[in-house]
Amino acid sequence: MSAATHILVIRFSAMGDVAMTVPVLRALTLQHPQVKVTVVTRAFFKPFFEDIPNVEVYVADLKGKHKGVLGLYKLSKELRTLGFDVVADLHNVLRSKILKLFFFGKKVIQIDKGRAEKKVLVSGEVVKQLKTTHQRYADVFKTLDFPIDLSQPKYPKAKPLSKAVLDLGISTNETLVGIAPFAAYESKMYPLENMEAVISELSKDYKVILFGGGDREIEALNTFEAKYDNVVSVAGKLDFKDELALISNLELMLAMDSGNGHLAAMFGVKVITIWGVTHPFAGFVPFNQPEDFQLTADRDQYPKIPTSIYGNKYPEGYENAAGSVAFEAIVSKIKSVIPAKAGI
Repeated sequence: MSAATHILVIRFSAMGDVAMTVPVLRALTLQHPQVKVTVVTRAFFKPFFEDIPNVEVYVADLKGKHKGVLGLYKLSKELRTLGFDVVADLHNVLRSKILKLFFFGKKVIQIDKGRAEKKVLVSGEVVKQLKTTHQRYADVFKTLDFPIDLSQPKYPKAKPLSKAVLDLGISTNETLVGIAPFAAYESKMYPLENMEAVISELSKDYKVILFGGGDREIEALNTFEAKYDNVVSVAGKLDFKDELALISNLELMLAMDSGNGHLAAMFGVKVITIWGVTHPFAGFVPFNQPEDFQLTADRDQYPKIPTSIYGNKYPEGYENAAGSVAFEAIVSKIKSVIPAKAGI
């Protein structure tokens, strides 16, 4: 076992990737209680780590005082005062590589992102399951002599709902089903007209909570809220901490291949994911979610899937691939996973 007791963990972005570190760090500190962890990330992600024992966050101001090479040098000097022993670079990008240079004399282990394997996957040469991102994170700590067992995860208790949430007519006395219908690329989204059919059916048995952000998303979700009973859009109405607390109380989250699924999974919420031009084989399935929760596009109809790892590249005609998943199949899957409580 390593003599190191203070690990500096680097993961600046993106939201889903940072959220995927949470169950791994929770397992690390529970299985190695002598370890102290400092996570270097953006201020927005700080609430992710609030309830993990022995974990603190050091905010990297990458658009301000820590911007550019000189800013990263300043950040490295600040971090050195913390007295960390080793570095777990869970990002392995240019910024973290520059920091590695400034950490001369410290042991730095960087994540193996499996770029070559992923390139083969999207080429269509070999379509098979790759190592999950969570396991890639865990492998970094194993190399640092802190092996982690992810097979029996522990989750935090659901957080109390804030007054802002309660004022929207949301109560834990009902079965709360979250839906996050948007993603960074439309090629990863379920067509909104199909999603409306899902919302219509689910609202008959559950309280449906819609998540999103940005003017276009807020407008679309408000339209659904106005049209159907038992549907509440929280887009643009809550601060991030209140939204996380609400997510922790969901019975289930229906998400695209996007950050919201990972936010729900870090609380142990059941997550059903709809996949478009990306695929679970790339290793980005939300934490501890079973294979049958992954509703993938029809590869007979769209044989080149996965067309890319992030959904930013796809052939003409593939932009609505997720629509090949029947809305009835989505509704049926959700109803098979969670029973509706009486009274809705």
